[in-house]
Amino acid sequence: MTTPPTPTGTFRAWLRDRSELGVGVLLMALGVLVLTDALTMDVDLTQRGPVGPRTVPVVVGTGLLVVAALLAVDVLRGGRGQAEAGEDVDLTEPADWRTVLLLSGVFLGSAVLIEPLGFPAAGALLFWGAAFALGSRRADRDPLIAGVLSLFTYAVFDKLLGVPLPGGPLMGVL
Repeated sequence: MTTPPTPTGTFRAWLRDRSELGVGVLLMALGVLVLTDALTMDVDLTQRGPVGPRTVPVVVGTGLLVVAALLAVDVLRGGRGQAEAGEDVDLTEPADWRTVLLLSGVFLGSAVLIEPLGFPAAGALLFWGAAFALGSRRADRDPLIAGVLSLFTYAVFDKLLGVPLPGGPLMGVL
């Protein structure tokens, strides 16, 4: 003899079958946040015009709300996302928390060190640490590649694009 499902159980099953609604809620929250920030932005009269500092955030926020609404309608009508055929992730395996924690530590460490060491040194540590966390153990090659990549990134942003990055102690050398 089977027992009928409880109302809570059917609601949970209904939500589980429509888990894409969570993405829609996230998109809606981001859209509301972007629109709120854009519409409460203090804009000087001299900055007004057909395209001002509010234009792009309003367009992006509105687009997020439209996409959230379209996704919700599609999911409620029975639409489901299709899994990629080439995906090789085994969902039965547990998450690799060691790698996640190592990457998080490397990222936070570089964020803390960027001011005293400058971007080239902190970026090199970030690139090298990320390579190590993801499994590379080539101590002869990885630091060199990380240093070159960091210096290249610094040069592109600081010199070519005009985005000032802290140079740290290497400021006089670079």
